[in-house]
Amino acid sequence: MWGDKRYHTLNYELRKIFGQKVMKLSLDGGFTCPNRDGTLGTKGCIFCGEEGSGEFAGSRCLSIKEQIEEQIKLLSRKWDTNRYIAYFQNFTNTYSTCEELRNIYFEAIEESGVVGLAIATRPDCLGEDVLDLLSELNEKTFLWIELGLQTIHEKSAKFIRRGYPLSTYDEAIEKLKKRNIRVVTHLIFGLPNESHNDILKSIRYVAKTNTWGVKFHLLYIQKGTDLYEYYLNNPFSLMDKDEYISLVIDGLELLPKEMIVHRVTGDGKKELLYEPKWSLDKLKVLSGIDNELKIRGSYQGKKYMI
Repeated sequence: MWGDKRYHTLNYELRKIFGQKVMKLSLDGGFTCPNRDGTLGTKGCIFCGEEGSGEFAGSRCLSIKEQIEEQIKLLSRKWDTNRYIAYFQNFTNTYSTCEELRNIYFEAIEESGVVGLAIATRPDCLGEDVLDLLSELNEKTFLWIELGLQTIHEKSAKFIRRGYPLSTYDEAIEKLKKRNIRVVTHLIFGLPNESHNDILKSIRYVAKTNTWGVKFHLLYIQKGTDLYEYYLNNPFSLMDKDEYISLVIDGLELLPKEMIVHRVTGDGKKELLYEPKWSLDKLKVLSGIDNELKIRGSYQGKKYMI
């Protein structure tokens, strides 16, 4: 339905828009987070490591231009393209002064071959001045904003130390939609004490927002995080591969067909990953999802209800 996939991938959408493969370049803008600098907390979210969620991003010791050049050189071994999305990934990438944000964002989009900008942030870090800047960028480049919701359930949100209520996410979604800015929501599958049905409730909620995209992440235990320490002292059940694949397909069926699926599993660094080890074989997980969709005769949107 979407090329060789039964769900609406980002790769498919970007090829349709730009006529060729588009690579995401993971950049480090040098930001921190209100959940780390003492504004809301000092330890970050429970699953967050010292590099935020940007274990594969460029080095903050380099300029944005240098990071882009480095990332292109690295990724060109795998992909043959000259079109790129500058992706500010780790920590909270709208958490600074507008002057600094403007300088960093424009440095990225002015680089040769950069056709778009992706900014990962928190819904409680989108003040009116930041929204005005994002509106300006939205007129100049292909922009999307990524919000780390992870779950709609308050008990789980407190456990992961998310630091904001669901209503803050709702408000951010409405403000961004009013400005015609694309939004991508992150969800984590496998949080402690969340049932299969609990996770599907989160997916249904995000599906109803009718935002541009979604990311499905597997919960994995990474060494050096507070989640790692918690797991050692309070072991909880982790999903096996077949269980995860089945859940992803159940989730895809609940999404509207036009919603772009940016990710269906997580990426952990091999040297940092503690569990589950099966997640390291990303290609096997992806092919497992494709095969199971075919076996079920399923596809994205099969059970979506307006």
